[in-house]
Formats: sequence, C-alpha cells, structure tokens
Amino acid sequence: MSRVRSHPTHPMYSPYEIDVKTERQIFINDIPTRKDSVLSTFSTYQPPTSSSDVSDSSADTWIEHDLFESSKELFSEEPIDSDFFDLPNGELTPTHESVIEVDEADQPLLDHFLDKVMKLIFPVLDANHHGSAGSGIILPALETNRCYLHCCLDVAAVHKKSTDRTVGDRLDADIVRHRYSIITELCAAFERTNEQRDERSYTEVLEATLAVIFFQGRVGRPDEALPEVAWHQHMQAVVNVVGNLDLPKQLLAPVTHHIPSHPPFNMTLTAWIDILGATMLGHSPAFADMYRELNLAGRSAGLAELMGCDDRVMYLISEVACLEARNLERMPEVMLCKYIEVLGQQISLTEDNTVMIQSAMSASGAIRPKQLAINMTAVYRLAARIYLVAMVPGIDLDQASLANLVAAFADHMDFIPGGLEGFDRSLVWPLLVAGSVSRPNSLFRSMFAQRCARLGDAAELGSFGRMRHLLRDVWAHNDGLISGLGAQPLHWRDAMLQKGWDCLLI
Repeated sequence: MSRVRSHPTHPMYSPYEIDVKTERQIFINDIPTRKDSVLSTFSTYQPPTSSSDVSDSSADTWIEHDLFESSKELFSEEPIDSDFFDLPNGELTPTHESVIEVDEADQPLLDHFLDKVMKLIFPVLDANHHGSAGSGIILPALETNRCYLHCCLDVAAVHKKSTDRTVGDRLDADIVRHRYSIITELCAAFERTNEQRDERSYTEVLEATLAVIFFQGRVGRPDEALPEVAWHQHMQAVVNVVGNLDLPKQLLAPVTHHIPSHPPFNMTLTAWIDILGATMLGHSPAFADMYRELNLAGRSAGLAELMGCDDRVMYLISEVACLEARNLERMPEVMLCKYIEVLGQQISLTEDNTVMIQSAMSASGAIRPKQLAINMTAVYRLAARIYLVAMVPGIDLDQASLANLVAAFADHMDFIPGGLEGFDRSLVWPLLVAGSVSRPNSLFRSMFAQRCARLGDAAELGSFGRMRHLLRDVWAHNDGLISGLGAQPLHWRDAMLQKGWDCLLI
C-alpha cells in the first residue's frame, strides 16, 4: 500500500507535488483478473505552519527565519533565469501533480530515488536555477519515458545497496532486472524511431540514454561487479540521435531579437559528456568542430549553467583533447610543443582580472550561484592547464611549473563548498587531472584528504569514489619514482587499464 508523506523543505528546490501511481495486478492461474492502482501524493514544499499549530520554540523560529532569509538573499543577490534551457519536456508548474506509474514492488526504489538520489545528479543546475533539475527535467521524464524510469530505479537500487549495509546483496536482482528493462526499452524505442522518425521518439531515446550514461556515475562503489554496458557504447547512440534531431544546428543557429537562443538541455549534457569523456578515451570529442565554431562565435552551450564551468574553458579542454589524440598518434615533438604553447595562451585569454575568486557562500550560508560558477571555472581552468602541460615531452612531476599549478589548484579548492551539501562530486575530472600529477608533499594531498573526510562514506561512492581509488594507485606507483632517472610516471588512463576499468569519471 502506498503511504502519504511530505518531503522536508529545502531552500534550493521549488515546490511541486508528486503523485506516485502504484499498480498491483492479480493473477489467477497466470490469467490477469484486475489491476489495482493507488495514488500517493507528497510535496517537496511545506508552507509555514501557523503559530497556533506549533510551540513557541525559539530554535524553531530561528531555523525558519534563517531558511527563508537564505532563499530571499539568494534570489535578491543573483537573479535566476529559470527559462535558460530549452527543456525537452517543459518545466512543471508549482501546482503540477506528477503521476509516475510504478509497480508496487518498485515504489520503495522510486521513493529512494526522489528522496536521496535526485539531488545528487545536477547540483550545480539546482543551485543556478532553483530546482530545475527536478521540476524541469527529471520528473517530467519519469512521467513519460519508461526507459528513463527504469534507469532511475536502477540507480536508486545501486545507491541504496551502497549506502545501506543491511540490505546486502538483496537488491542485486532489482538492479539486474531494471538494467535488462533499460536495454529492452531502448531497443524498442530505437525500433520506434526507425519506423516513425518523429522528434518525440528521438528525444525519448536521447534523454534515456544520457540518463543511463550520466546517472550511473553518481552512485555505486568502485568494486561494483554487476553487468552494465560501457558508457561509450551508449555514447555512440547518443551521437547518432543528436544528429537526427539537428541539435548542433540549434546551438549554432544565429540569435535574433525576436528569437532568443535557448540551448537544448540534452545537447548541453551531451557536450559535457562528450568533451570530458573524450579525455577518458584519448580521443577527440565527437562534436569538436561544433565547439570550435561556438568558441569562435562567442556562443554559450549552457555548460556553466549546467555543470559550473565556463563554456570557453570547456571548448579549450576539447581542443586539448584533440591535441592529445593527435599526439597519441605520434605527432612530432616540435609541433606538439608549439600547439601546447598556443593553447596555453588561449586558456590565459579566458581569465578575467575583474572577476575575483571569493567565497561562494553568502553571510547566511546560501549559495551564490554566479560566484560558484566563477570559482568552479577557475578550478577547471587550472585542471585544463595541468592536462595540457602534462603532455610536454619528458615532463618531470617535480618540475616547478607543474608543482605551482597543482598548488594553485589546491588553493582554489578552498573556495568550493565541500561536504555532503557541497560540490566536490561535481569536480571529479579536475580533481583526477590535478591529483594524478601531485607529489607526496603537495598541498593537494592534504586538501584532498580533508575534503574526503568531510564527505565521509560518500567519498567512496560514484565517480568520486572511483577517482579516489584511482589516485591511490597512481600515487602508489609514482611516489616511488626518483626524479631525473628517466622512469615514466604512471598516467591515470593507464592505471584505469590496469584495473580493467572502463568508466566515465566526471
């Protein structure tokens, strides 16, 4: 039986109600007789309780006052454009009742996803756009896209298994069942697109496949051994569907006074995965030419709003990935060094001396979204420099220029909110790049240990946990190298190969 309950108020999420429809079908001798449906309604927003209904607790009054002042301060300081993205399903209104149909056995997983997992997926977007990840992206897709729903239930099961030691392996059957359903639903969706070739069918395939790629990286422990399809195999399908929907063309279309530019959300998420995923494989991004055009035109793909890093820096990371792919094919060293110099200059051009790195928290503890993006961009920019400099032929990990970049990276991390409510788990790629070339006496090591301690057990989960284990392996090898003796430091990508990992660390 479904139960009615309320979510606690959260200053970063807009209010919306959810009706969870649970279906129970009765079979007699394998013949279906009737299907019972139950609707369970709960809200993510609780209106302030009247004074007659509560005690005169000064602590409660202070908490309520601080909560509403935080929200007020957030929106008064930094106005938020809630219509920034062209959302695939439209954004829910505060009074919208979202009906999500699940089998009764899966309702605990849906509850767990909505309560515990959903907030982990797009924390920067939620900080920027007041809960848009839930009301504009995730909940509408859960309503209409069965493959997307199975993906979320799978992710919920993996997260619950990883965080609740009492369930043991009892959730493995649910995980395998939903992963089988994901593949089954995706195959059926691809068949529909081949038959119908309509935008809605393609969009459902795209948003579900992106969810499979991106959501699974938010949960699970590094030793998770249950079967799954490699992320880059799913990414090949994403590239094809993006082409069928002409999403790159929409990003590149000229802006007019009458038709404002709204980046398609699915294209923005695709670009993020494409750029950083290319560095995982040592390949050029699939849409590298598009990023180059966008950079030359000074156009935004929405990357800062979605994930926190300025578009121009991300476009240059794409260029560095292209350079590395060419270098892996044995580019002449003189040419490589010239390209490294040019790209280093281009990275410098993204710096703005009028923009200061400072606390992303207001006096009352609310996130300042624009300052958060400035700080995260600075971290990504340093990681891009380290990624580039590490390609210099014969680079020594003890070289002063490299050590100084890593030290600056550690300093910049002081301006990123940490802990369970912070954004460390949105910085897996830069932490991996900078950490992989850090030395035992580096400030990075102590900074990283402190931030992992603040995360607690969550530091072992998802892409962050996998990155942490990978850095341990890299450090175990590289810390034993004696500078100047010609021994080659272990690259993090080679460490992944040694572990047999084929994962997306972003």
